[in-house]
Amino acid sequence: MTALQHVRLGAYHVVPMAAPDDFGEWRDHARRMVMADVPPDRIAWTEPGGPAGNLFTHGDRRLPVPDRDAAQPRVSRRFMEIAKTVIMHSDPERFGLLYRVLWRLQSKPRLIEDAADADVRAMADMARAVRRDIHKMRAFLRFREVEHEEGEYFVAWFEPFHHILRHNAGFFTRRFANMRWSILTPRGSLHWDGETLREGPAATRADAPTGDPVEEMWRGYYASIFNPARLKIGAMLKEMPRKYWKNMPEAQLIPELVAGAQAREAAMVSAGAMDEEERPETLDAVDKAIHACSRCPIGELHNTAVMGEGPAGAPLMIVGEQPGDNEDLQGRPFVGPAGQLLDVHLEQVGIDRKAAYVTNAVKHFKYVQRGKRRLHQSPAAKEIDICRWWVEAERSIVKPRLVLAMGASAARSMLGKTVSITKARGKPIELEDGSELWVTAHPSYLLRLEGSAREEQTRLFDQDLAAVAARLEALA
Repeated sequence: MTALQHVRLGAYHVVPMAAPDDFGEWRDHARRMVMADVPPDRIAWTEPGGPAGNLFTHGDRRLPVPDRDAAQPRVSRRFMEIAKTVIMHSDPERFGLLYRVLWRLQSKPRLIEDAADADVRAMADMARAVRRDIHKMRAFLRFREVEHEEGEYFVAWFEPFHHILRHNAGFFTRRFANMRWSILTPRGSLHWDGETLREGPAATRADAPTGDPVEEMWRGYYASIFNPARLKIGAMLKEMPRKYWKNMPEAQLIPELVAGAQAREAAMVSAGAMDEEERPETLDAVDKAIHACSRCPIGELHNTAVMGEGPAGAPLMIVGEQPGDNEDLQGRPFVGPAGQLLDVHLEQVGIDRKAAYVTNAVKHFKYVQRGKRRLHQSPAAKEIDICRWWVEAERSIVKPRLVLAMGASAARSMLGKTVSITKARGKPIELEDGSELWVTAHPSYLLRLEGSAREEQTRLFDQDLAAVAARLEALA
C-alpha cells in the first residue's frame, strides 16, 4: 500500500502514515482531506505498525475527491511552526489533533492564538515535550569508542521519548563532523562515515558498547569541574533525570560527589575560591569549548559557535551582540553588513581592526526560521549572562587595556547588568581588572535607521569611536 492509498473501513477514512515523523506526508494528506471537505471525526490516522481504524464501525465510503476548483486550506504560519514539532510526539492521537485544529482554522483563522483553547493547549504541551526531548538527547548522549576494521569508530545509545532521531541528525553531523559514528535507539539508528548519513533500523541496548578507556579521562574531568558551591540537587534532577544516568560515565560519580559536596564547599570557601571555576587558559581552548557548549537554548539551534578573532595581547577588545547569519555561515565575527559598516568607521578614526580583538557577547546566532530565511532574534538577558563565562575567559587571556562594547547586550556582558547606551556612552567605565570599558551603539542599529535619525546616531557613533582612538593613543 502506498502512502496515498486510503483504506476504507466503515464510516472512517483510514489514513496510513508511512513514517511517524514526516510532516510533509501528513501535510499532503491533511490538505487533500480539507479540500475534500472531510471532517475530523471521519478520519482515523495510523502510523507504521498502528491499528487499522475503528473495528466497531460499519459501512464503506470512498474518499471524496476534491474538486479542481476547491480552495487551498487556510493556515497560519504559527500553526505550521508548532505542527512541525508536534508531529514528532509519540502520542498516536497527534495526527488527529493537528487535523482537528487545521479544520477549525478554516472558520477561525486566529484560533492558534487562543491559549485557552483545549486543542491549542494540547498542541503547545506536545511541542514543549518534544523540544525538551530534543535538548535531552543533545545534552546527555555519550559516544563510546569501539573496535572497527577501518579504525576509530564511536557508538552511542539513547532512549528518546519521542520521534526526534531524524530531527537531531543535522545537529550531530555538524557537532561531530570529523568522527565516524553510529547513534542507536529503540526507534531507529543513524550512521555517519564522515561524509554520508544513513538511517538504519531500531536497535537494543545490547547492541551498544558499555564503556571504553576514554571514560576514565571523562570521569576525571567531570570530577575536577564539579562545583559543590553551586549544587542544587532538585534542579539537577529536573534538568538531568536519573533515566539518562546509565548512559553517562560521569553520572556514576554523582552520588559520591553530592555526598562530599559540603566538605568540598567548606574547603573552597576557606581557599577563597567559592565562585571561581577553572576557565580555559588559551584562546584555542575557548574556541573548542564554545563549540561544545549547549548551556542555553541558542546553542541548540542549527548554528555554529563563532569564536572571536585577533591577536592575544591586543590593546583593544571590541565586543558585539551576537553572530548574524553571515557570521554563522563563515565562522567569523563581524563579516556581514554591520561588520562592513564598522570597518568603515574604524578606519575613519584611525583604529586598525586587525590590531584589535573582535568578539561577541553571545557565541551562537539566535534566530527564528521564516521559510528559507533565518531572522535575527535578540538574545535574552539570561542567555547573555550564561555566555559571560566565555567572554570573560577571552578578556582574561587577551588582557586588553580598553574594551569597546557595542550595544546593550555587549554592555550587559561586560557589566553583568543592563545599562542605558545613552547614559553610558562617551565616558570610560573602570572594570575590576583595571581596564576601561567604553560603550556605544551597535552598527546594526545604524543600518535600521533612516534620514536625520541615522545621521544623528552616526555622528554619535563616530564621536564614540574617536574618543576610544584618542584614549588608545594616550595609553600607548
